[in-house]
Amino acid sequence: MPFIENRTFEELKIGDSAQIKRTLSIKDIELFSIMSGDVNPAHVDANYAKDDRFHQIIAQGMWGAALISTVLGTELPGPGTIYLDQTLRFSAPVVPGDTITIIVTVTDKKPKHHIVALECKCVNQHNSVVISGVATVMAPTLKVKRERIELPKAVLKEPKGAWYKKLIKLTKNLTPLKTAVVHPVDPLSLQGAIDAAKEKLIIPILVGPKDKILSAARAAKLDISAYEIISTCHSQEAAEVAVQLARECKVEALMKGKIHTDELMGAVVNKETGLLTSRRMSHVLYLEAPTYFKPLFLSDAALNIRPNLQEKKDITQNAIDLFHTLGFGTPKVAIVCAIETVNEKMQSTLDAAALSKMAERGEITGAIVDGPLAFDDAVSIEAAREKNINSEVAGHADILIVPDIESGNMLYKEMTCMSEMIAAGMVMGASVPIILTSRGSDPTTRKASCAMALVYVRNKAKLND
Repeated sequence: MPFIENRTFEELKIGDSAQIKRTLSIKDIELFSIMSGDVNPAHVDANYAKDDRFHQIIAQGMWGAALISTVLGTELPGPGTIYLDQTLRFSAPVVPGDTITIIVTVTDKKPKHHIVALECKCVNQHNSVVISGVATVMAPTLKVKRERIELPKAVLKEPKGAWYKKLIKLTKNLTPLKTAVVHPVDPLSLQGAIDAAKEKLIIPILVGPKDKILSAARAAKLDISAYEIISTCHSQEAAEVAVQLARECKVEALMKGKIHTDELMGAVVNKETGLLTSRRMSHVLYLEAPTYFKPLFLSDAALNIRPNLQEKKDITQNAIDLFHTLGFGTPKVAIVCAIETVNEKMQSTLDAAALSKMAERGEITGAIVDGPLAFDDAVSIEAAREKNINSEVAGHADILIVPDIESGNMLYKEMTCMSEMIAAGMVMGASVPIILTSRGSDPTTRKASCAMALVYVRNKAKLND
């Protein structure tokens, strides 16, 4: 059983020392900001600076000084210590991922009032001193030894809807996207489209059996009299008509209603009448995780069953292009596999290594790409450090590229069903974006997907001008 025990003034000797070691994470910064009320955007706002530089502008004092206090209060002198004074000098930055050793050493004792001076030093993993100073304390005179209390774990969550507000903010002053909504014959899909229209994200054209669309509107208590309806006999015809509208440039995007993905995409990938381009189509998910410090993009969890290397190249480039067009900067792309080493018996690891090399040579552009990386390596600084992985991507991934649809779909469903993540999704690589969400997606997810498509189309047009 672990105990906490102090050293009284009489027990302390000049030269006595104690230390603890901690690795700084984004969660540490956020938690400290919550407790202190520090909302300086240089510390907590991911949009404050590009390319994650804001993570490297943190105030070392708020974290380092707290850990010095921890050593004094729990190790040396320990329980009963009264903190009187502290001087600190910050000589080097402390950034997420740094492992800091905090060392305090007794340098002077004054019997009157039991005053003790201690040298305080914080050293990083490169043995560089990042914080130094002197603490003055009143040491305890009564011996204390008791069971060490195990603290509860803190889980940080963004306010509900924060992810959606970020996307909506990007749509400010953009003209709504003229969108063919394919077979919106149930209340949920029709509600999502109409809600998106009310927020000026899309101008919907409802394509499907008119009687079923009207029935869904009545069930959802929606007034759809202001929106155009193109009536079809069934869902397959609805998909074909919507694709033709896109080919004729009468709509700028497609949106999935109550129709199976295979049926919709069958019309899209038709070699004669579809929306094919030179790029392989792939589905990209934008996810907000309660315990990750920034958005995550995941591809491909919906379209490509068992992609080969060339197809994975297109899948990767599609996700990078979306990331850029949304204005998020240069992404760090993790090619995710079951392990982080190349194994000739696991094709996914060979593909991952090849994709990383292709990015080095400029065959994949606009991102830092690394793989193979196990999932924990991609999103956990601590896991990457424990495994001695030297990578710019490990622990900081913006985009996850999965080996196949099975692993991707299971990961996505686990994230949304068990880990409380929420997602927006769209298909890249066609001549127009396809807003593709799960048939069970709620209206907010559908609106977020519309917002993402709107920003993509409008920003892409600006970049091409």
